[in-house]
Amino acid sequence: MKINSPRFAIWLLSLRLRDEWRDFVVGDLEEEFATRSGDSRLAARAWFWWQTMRCLVAPPAVRPHTRQLERLRGDSTMRSLIADVRYALRVMSRTPSFAVAVIGVMALSIGANTAIFSIVNAVLLRPLPLEEPERLVRLFTRTPGGRAFELSPGKFYDWQRDARSFEGMAMYRFSQFALSGTGTARAIKAGAVGVGFFEIVRARPTLGRTFHPEEDTPGGKYVVILSDRFWKTELGGAPDVIGRTLKLNDEAYTIVGVMPASTSVASWAAMACDVWVPIALTDEQRAARGNHNQQGVARLKAGVELSQAQSEMDAISTQLAREFPKTDKGWGAVIILMQEEIVGDSRTMLVMLLGAVGLVLLIACANVGNLLFTRALSRRKEIAIRSALGAGRGRVFQQLLTEALLLAAAGGALGLLLAHGTLTSASTLLASQVPRAEEISIDARVLLFALGVSILTGMLAGTLPAVRAGRSDLNDALKEGGRGDGAIGVGTRRLLIVCEVALSLVLLMGAGVMVQSLLALRHSDTGFDPNNVLTLEVTLVQTRYPTPAQRSSFFAAALQRIRALPGVEAAGTIDDLPLIDGSSQTLGLEGYPLKRDQVAVQVRQVTPGYLRAMRIPVLRGRDIVESDAEVLLVSRDAAKLYWGADDPIGRRATLPFSKTVLRQVVGIVGDVKQRNLIEASTPTVYFYTRERYGRATFVIRTSLRPATLAHPAVAAIRAIDPEQPVGDIRTMMQVLDAGLTPQSESTACSLTSCADAAARSESEPRLARGQPTFFVW
Repeated sequence: MKINSPRFAIWLLSLRLRDEWRDFVVGDLEEEFATRSGDSRLAARAWFWWQTMRCLVAPPAVRPHTRQLERLRGDSTMRSLIADVRYALRVMSRTPSFAVAVIGVMALSIGANTAIFSIVNAVLLRPLPLEEPERLVRLFTRTPGGRAFELSPGKFYDWQRDARSFEGMAMYRFSQFALSGTGTARAIKAGAVGVGFFEIVRARPTLGRTFHPEEDTPGGKYVVILSDRFWKTELGGAPDVIGRTLKLNDEAYTIVGVMPASTSVASWAAMACDVWVPIALTDEQRAARGNHNQQGVARLKAGVELSQAQSEMDAISTQLAREFPKTDKGWGAVIILMQEEIVGDSRTMLVMLLGAVGLVLLIACANVGNLLFTRALSRRKEIAIRSALGAGRGRVFQQLLTEALLLAAAGGALGLLLAHGTLTSASTLLASQVPRAEEISIDARVLLFALGVSILTGMLAGTLPAVRAGRSDLNDALKEGGRGDGAIGVGTRRLLIVCEVALSLVLLMGAGVMVQSLLALRHSDTGFDPNNVLTLEVTLVQTRYPTPAQRSSFFAAALQRIRALPGVEAAGTIDDLPLIDGSSQTLGLEGYPLKRDQVAVQVRQVTPGYLRAMRIPVLRGRDIVESDAEVLLVSRDAAKLYWGADDPIGRRATLPFSKTVLRQVVGIVGDVKQRNLIEASTPTVYFYTRERYGRATFVIRTSLRPATLAHPAVAAIRAIDPEQPVGDIRTMMQVLDAGLTPQSESTACSLTSCADAAARSESEPRLARGQPTFFVW
């Protein structure tokens, strides 16, 4: 029985609607009314009147479209995009498991790329937090072998006098002071800086002033500038601190300035000190040309290129070589941009890591593309129906690509949070492995990178499924009905999986090479045995131990007490541990003509017991003993370098810092890697003298766990002098591992990337086979 629609409602519609809309709207309403009347006539009439009221209040103002479903006039691209986004959200809400899987894969890959880019941005792209950092350079001498090395004061002051490419040059070095009077005595790190240092760096104090030229003398050196951190932690940030005195090495230093926190650049040791004092060299020290133990910094004049300054310094070095052939011949000057010096070898490592996570991103794109392609196949029939109703390929492509981009946007947002959390939790680890780690943050450049990577991921992952779905045959799709589509698109899916596996293999091969290299370095022959060795550094207070005899007496007494501790097998001291890259000097051989291009060797001051503690073998001759005075031990490479085929034992040589003292060679020892684990062993000369330095590192071999000996060893030293600071307590294995930091970091990141890629490659086929999607348009 046919049920008639409400006539009065139809009459009202015919009055309100335009001619081009009347038949279209009334016909649709009557068809839907007839369908709803089968369930409930009352509900159908109520529905008809509700739709009538809606049309009376807001009638359609434009002409309806026919079955071709052309876009309505005024239906902008933005409205179409909003509709696509709303529909994509409905699709995601109907298949949450699929959405979570895709967003999770994208979040991991985008998060990894964002985290690594944040490090790259802070280390390589962002300028140093100093004024005009692009004009700030480091100065080095170039050894006859071509290596950049520390400065000698004599050469530096000649450069400072003759160079015209710089606004200024300054020399600096590092010192350690014993701080007392503020609680427990402890060692603090100080920068001893020359005239103009802070003006070159453009560091202006928040309180007080910088050093005056007359204070850069031995008699006027008792002034100090505090870092912001030291000022707040040690003196409570007192505003009246200027003019107070600070007790350093038992001497009173007047506080003349406080530097702001912005000038504390942790990646540059010269601006990461606790305090700064004048370098205050004596006339004899200023004239020294053979003792290279100073650092140099300079600022280029505006408009001067680095190459111009380098050419000028080369010309000056050539002239100095003619004036001072004994000390300067074969030596030159090296200028390096400050940022390049700070970054060092980290640039290559970071670029490699960025490339590795870039491969992970490509794997994720292939992974997600496979999932989206599988889902698109399960929707072939509904896509075919839309196409049959008039939707063009472009419209279908837009809808599917919008879904992919929406998933990528969600993955990018989650990946950004993961990157921030990872960088925050790993800040302590990064501080010891990456320069400028304290500057790593999520800034505008990183946000733009994350946005760009998210869009790129969505485009790469969504384009192939969208194009492939739009090319489906409508007749075949409609005829298939409810049949499975497991055999459809097999070639495309296999191609994507092959791409994933290929990229994963590239990552695995790269990580394998890194692991092999790391293991080779870790177990390479360093020339010493780092196992069960404890090290600790002691710097004596000069006013308390002003004479060499007093310093020798202190170290001898300390070694005697340490050797008496249970479990100690051997103990000795050295000024700079292996892998620390200490002093490098040339030798003057008695009875041999001076060579034109002498090569510098590593020079270390040691005491009896050091070789036994490090298990460095004595190849010929003997070890040093307490009764010796002014003797040398030379490594095998150093013996060949200086004496050639001659036997060096019994011969004598001088060192640049004491050219009047002839030291006899008593033994040839094994070669040791002094600079780093990558380079070959370094020619080394060990000297023993009663004229002891005020700083030494104790090296203690024990049969126990080294960490258990730390407290007793410190107590043995404090038993001699209760106010003596002891610092840098660590095992030799920790020293060794510190030398492997860059390689360890890159290897760890590569392994993480491989694990991530492997997990995705494993999980993707199972998700694809599950086809966990049902879609409604």
